[in-house]
Amino acid sequence: MAEDRAFHAEADPVKAATRGRCPRCGEGRLFAGFLSLRKRCSHCDLDYAFADSGDGPAVFVILIIGFVVCGLALWMEVSVAPPLWVHFLLWLPLTLILALPLLRLLKGTMIGLQYRNRAAEGRLEDAGERGE
Repeated sequence: MAEDRAFHAEADPVKAATRGRCPRCGEGRLFAGFLSLRKRCSHCDLDYAFADSGDGPAVFVILIIGFVVCGLALWMEVSVAPPLWVHFLLWLPLTLILALPLLRLLKGTMIGLQYRNRAAEGRLEDAGERGE
């Protein structure tokens, strides 16, 4: 990402992106749909091409929600021993209810961190660039 020289109000990029707002100005919307990004900010015209959260948010959601739901399901199985259909009735909706908002929250957070830290794709330099 090139050096950002645009005039804009100071906003905490992580807090703004976590709320689904532009990490630079904190005003424009970050998401076009539930998880799809807009092309650019409607307020400060920041191009969101730098934003690539990859599979990071999904991995964190799997680990966090998996720990919570599996722990609760195991506790319920040991203490109450309900039939299998009760487990399906409880844990499948709970997984969706917890995972979907957390996925959007973590995607915004990772994009805000990318903006704040000026994260870019890694590049290998060749011998000519090092002066050898």
